[in-house]
Amino acid sequence: MTPPPITLSPPGTPSVDLTVTKTQVKAKSSSGNCGCSSTTPQEIKDQRLKERIEKHPCYSEEAHHHYARMHVAVAPACNIQCNYCNRKYDCANESRPGVVSELLTPEEAAHKALVIAGKIPQMTVLGIAGPGDPLANPEKTFRTFEIVADQAPDIKLCLSTNGLMLSDHVDKIKQLNVDHVTITINMVDPTVGEKIYPWVHYRRKRYRGIEGVKILHERQMEGLQALQEADILCKINSVMIPGINDQHLAEVDDVIRSKGAFLHNIMPLISAPEHGTHFGLTGQRGPTPKELKALQDSCSGNMKMMRHCRQCRADAVGLIGEDRSQEFTKEKFMEMTPEYNLETRQEIHAGIDKFREQLKSAKAEQIASKQPKQDAPKILVAVATKGQRLVNQHFGHAKEFQIFEVDGVEAKFVGHRKVDTYCQGGYGEEATLEGVIKAIADCKGVLVAKIGDCPKQELLDAGIESFEAYDVIDKVALDFYEQYFQKQSELVGV
Repeated sequence: MTPPPITLSPPGTPSVDLTVTKTQVKAKSSSGNCGCSSTTPQEIKDQRLKERIEKHPCYSEEAHHHYARMHVAVAPACNIQCNYCNRKYDCANESRPGVVSELLTPEEAAHKALVIAGKIPQMTVLGIAGPGDPLANPEKTFRTFEIVADQAPDIKLCLSTNGLMLSDHVDKIKQLNVDHVTITINMVDPTVGEKIYPWVHYRRKRYRGIEGVKILHERQMEGLQALQEADILCKINSVMIPGINDQHLAEVDDVIRSKGAFLHNIMPLISAPEHGTHFGLTGQRGPTPKELKALQDSCSGNMKMMRHCRQCRADAVGLIGEDRSQEFTKEKFMEMTPEYNLETRQEIHAGIDKFREQLKSAKAEQIASKQPKQDAPKILVAVATKGQRLVNQHFGHAKEFQIFEVDGVEAKFVGHRKVDTYCQGGYGEEATLEGVIKAIADCKGVLVAKIGDCPKQELLDAGIESFEAYDVIDKVALDFYEQYFQKQSELVGV
């Protein structure tokens, strides 16, 4: 049984047509409300949870293919020091937490949000994540939220914090309808944390060593508990640091799950020497992709695991996996007139929802057409995509590859690999290709819209097959899986 095809934009077009009529929007919003449902309380709770995350690209892996987010850099001060952090400015070419090109006032940040909400209507979330800690700068953080909530009520508000001052501000966070809060928790054992945090500044006093770490740990647990009691969704970020907390993060996972965290995001340490962090300067390595996946896999049975994080800049703009922040520098966006229009945004979001339903149906039918095989081997494939859960990007244009694990029945997203773009100035770079091959060396195939003969052959020499298509990732991945094992069986039979 072959599932019906989804109508897609032809290769080369920037996006799928997501336009729908106002009548469709109204029909969608009013449907399913007859009042005669026999829905159970648990089903109601599950549906409410789904609604809270379905357009949040960080809290929903599926949503991150379609919806964008933006961070505004209004919070410069921080109240702890992390050995993996160095807050830097004017770093347009770096993409990692704590990095921004320029600081904004709350009024400038709100103006930027309204501009981008018009220019990128798929933007659904405004977050404050630094470059310091939002709750070490509460006045600027909350003033930004107040302005945006008043002028753009459909944009979700969220913040990321180290948790030191969280419990002091939960009531205000709740009052402002900030429904998503991320806490970075790297340890629940202060003796582990002592190797990560040199000092903590709390209540106008600086605490060094284990004393400060104990305060941080206690305050993080208090904040997490307070979020649970306030019914605010909480994501936990943890930085995996080999030899320091990598063996400890399973315990962190158990503790945060018991205290009501919704999602756990285990991220790799970024520690290049040029970043100027303590770990970077002392040679502390980050985990390999294999080590990171193994830890994520070991913890994923306990609670939801986030695998699509890109460790964004504190002024990131666009879909997760792309950074359009340089299109909206202060000099540029302050000259732009906001084109925010709630009705237009709702229409476009309804079109996205419609397209997502098409993808969901196609995936379900594709899975139903497959017969589960006993002990079917799993393989990894690398996907070149610009979003929308489609194979829709040329190999040479990819800045990252999304990694899917395929077992012959379904394709499951398990991570991503950042790479340097192979095609630069219209020509392929040999050194860059070596880096790409190294990044996806554990994959059996690379799924792309197009690929040139030269990189195709070099990938094949490295044991990676290329597969050209322009379709839903799940379908292409399963088609590749069948072709790959058909070739393997033929080789065995030779």
